[in-house]
Amino acid sequence: MGVELPKDHAESHEIEDVNISDLELVYHVREALTSVQSGDNDNYNQLVAVMHLSGRLDPDNRALLETSLKALSGAVSHIDISHHESLLVSIFGMSMWNYDPDVMDALKGLIISLAASNGKYVDSCLTMLVSNFTPPSYFLDKLKEPHGLERKHQVLSRVHAALKSIFDLVPLAPMRLLPIVVQRMPTVHNKHERLKMIVVYTENMLKLESSAMGELVRSTLLMAVVDRLIDLDMEIGWDDILHDDFSKGIFEMELEDVEEAADDAEQVGDELPSGSLSRKSLSGNLIAELLDSLMVLTFEHLESCEGTGRLIEVFEILLQSFQITVLNAYKSKFAQFVMFYACALDPENCGLRFATMLADVFVSGLYPPLTRMSAVSYLASFLSRARFLSPCFIVSLLKRLVDWCLEYCNILGGDINPKAHRVFYSGCQAIMYVLCFRMRSIMDIPRLKSQLLLMPLETVLKHDLNALKVCLPSVVSEFLQQSKAARLFTVSETFVFNDLLESELSRAFGGLERLDMFFPFDPCLLKKSDSFIRPNFIYWSMVKTAYHGDEEDNSDEDVGEDNGDHVMVDGMGRSPDEQDLDLNEFEYSLNKMSITPKNSFSCRLDGELRQPMKMPSRIRPSTSPESL
Repeated sequence: MGVELPKDHAESHEIEDVNISDLELVYHVREALTSVQSGDNDNYNQLVAVMHLSGRLDPDNRALLETSLKALSGAVSHIDISHHESLLVSIFGMSMWNYDPDVMDALKGLIISLAASNGKYVDSCLTMLVSNFTPPSYFLDKLKEPHGLERKHQVLSRVHAALKSIFDLVPLAPMRLLPIVVQRMPTVHNKHERLKMIVVYTENMLKLESSAMGELVRSTLLMAVVDRLIDLDMEIGWDDILHDDFSKGIFEMELEDVEEAADDAEQVGDELPSGSLSRKSLSGNLIAELLDSLMVLTFEHLESCEGTGRLIEVFEILLQSFQITVLNAYKSKFAQFVMFYACALDPENCGLRFATMLADVFVSGLYPPLTRMSAVSYLASFLSRARFLSPCFIVSLLKRLVDWCLEYCNILGGDINPKAHRVFYSGCQAIMYVLCFRMRSIMDIPRLKSQLLLMPLETVLKHDLNALKVCLPSVVSEFLQQSKAARLFTVSETFVFNDLLESELSRAFGGLERLDMFFPFDPCLLKKSDSFIRPNFIYWSMVKTAYHGDEEDNSDEDVGEDNGDHVMVDGMGRSPDEQDLDLNEFEYSLNKMSITPKNSFSCRLDGELRQPMKMPSRIRPSTSPESL
């Protein structure tokens, strides 16, 4: 705001070494301001020069700057934008990060006084405070040191205190602040050294959201944070995640197995399997590290909201943002885990609300086909991976999907046509995918078993639309294997897939977006974020399949689900004993998370070694790459 001060202006007038009292300086400042109108600029120019004092100030200059700022606070009625532009530009260009606490306090007081004195200054005052959300570039590395963290607290506590004071004095200030905060948010197109500012800036946005004035700015700020998560997510290409040529291979292992393979490969000098997925491939990726830090910051904010009873309110905003931004971002790989974690914090409200919304979008004819296909892909992945959802709730949503598919068959019918009936095929694949993960846990509960057996699933899958031939062979194969073992239904035809992950028909119904391979809640590859997600996540090696016999299983997935109605244990999908586990112990208990492991990757379950399972999955993570 305002005009720029000439670079040599502050240097053209030396500051006289004088010793005057605070009261005398107040009168001196007022006289300097009023004398400008009569053409006497000497004292005014000296005052402007004082505003440019910064860095390591000696006690006298520090005292002079502090007292001058305080004197200006008492003389704001004498400041005129047409006569004192250079002074205002100097004040609004000051950074609290460059001063000691006493000077910070004096500057804060002056900014509040200016905002309250004249509406013309409000935007400039707010912009100045927002500019102090982040430190100067030279200070970034110091944020890792105790002194840097102390200075950060000193600055930001005063910035937010000043914002609150202005909001109290100027009722419309929050609405004027919003566009300033959103427009000044660092973007992914900044230079790399400035990218680090995104996390610090977002921290301030979330602090503002949780403050007393958050009610007026909450929705816009949270949506802006989600938008930035998506922006960073999109900057991470599939080439940053996959080894070798993605089109040549398929994922044969889930995260833990691949990382173990990577460690073994490093020791023996072998290469990773073609197309393998590994967190190691993101090591050193600045964008991925920043996104990871930003998501952790968001997770911690959600925990704070849950602790203060605001989670449901915040979740509704996130849900709206998800529908607008994330749902149709088919190449999103990580940002969607914000929703997953919010649901994990409150499964009975947020978890059920999220899943129900996805089902509503899918069955509604009001949305475009791609949006409906994306919604049911999210739903299938969420129902399969979320440990905190009860089998009873999962069965109720499966019934809703099966009933919709049956109605589709009865009304539209027809023969195989992947493009024309792609929404139908996406629904069928979602049902089969969820049952790959959940069939055994459902069949172990008599009441839910009866409900599943009464569903017209066989009628749907044996219809002339022939979903078993169109959906991903890897999903269909695993589903049929478990269905046969559970005696869910029988299939007269013999399906020979020749170990295919996909087929021409599945590629056809998936379209250019490859929504046939869209599994958005596949294991999270961001290391810090994964530590939040992991305790509430189901890996394939945790799944007790229908073809593994009836012996007792004390696996984590079965905890708290005796009657199928229980949603979660101890609020986070964990028992008290589990919560006491050290993270390393937990990782050990979940190792060998293989989807389709090699023989060298045996899975230890129930204290004994078993032969590796084959799974739908040999499936790609989250979305498919642009090359497809």
